[in-house]
Amino acid sequence: MTVNIQYVGVDVSETLSNFTEEKLKKIFNRYEFLISATVHFKQDENQHEIGKICSIELSLPGPRIFATSNERNFEVSVRETIHDLERQLEKRKQVYKTH
Repeated sequence: MTVNIQYVGVDVSETLSNFTEEKLKKIFNRYEFLISATVHFKQDENQHEIGKICSIELSLPGPRIFATSNERNFEVSVRETIHDLERQLEKRKQVYKTH
């Protein structure tokens, strides 16, 4: 499992990195065909109520899977992004089962 976490215009947080890696580890254990993940954390200055953006791109055989979420804090944003990725992975898993 390779996880690359990048903070764009946001202070680096060890707690947030550990939280994200823990959530991604569950996905990597469930879907053995995953290769790596790239995570970007950004702050949108134009949106004051929300604006904590988490983008995750998963590498796997075939096209990459990407999801992003814009929420009021980064933890909620990570959870929503991973939830979106799991839906995409379920669809992809169905494709692998038919062959």
